[in-house]
Amino acid sequence: MEKYKSKLEEEKKLLEEELATMGKEDVETGDWEATPENDNKSQEVLDDADMAERAEDYEERSSALLVLESRLNDIKSALTKIESGTYGSCEICGKKIEEERLDINPSSKTCEMDMEKVV
Repeated sequence: MEKYKSKLEEEKKLLEEELATMGKEDVETGDWEATPENDNKSQEVLDDADMAERAEDYEERSSALLVLESRLNDIKSALTKIESGTYGSCEICGKKIEEERLDINPSSKTCEMDMEKVV
């Protein structure tokens, strides 16, 4: 159990660092919001092309943030399960999740039989 906890905590730290480079966390909700890549331009008058480029950059950063935030939430959930003693049980059938599966993805929520059932 300790090896999975260590892996999860390490990945959590890396994800939080990566998220911080692309956005900021809302202290009240815990949600992440994308921030412009280079905020120095905020003082300049932007033409249409610059504004379109910034909007595209924001959309890309927002999409990446959603993926990373989802992964971070899975990791937090797995760490909570470790603390509560429910880690390693499939959320669908309740059976033990295969160790090989947890070695590859310590935040797995399901066993191999049920992995297609989670969206």
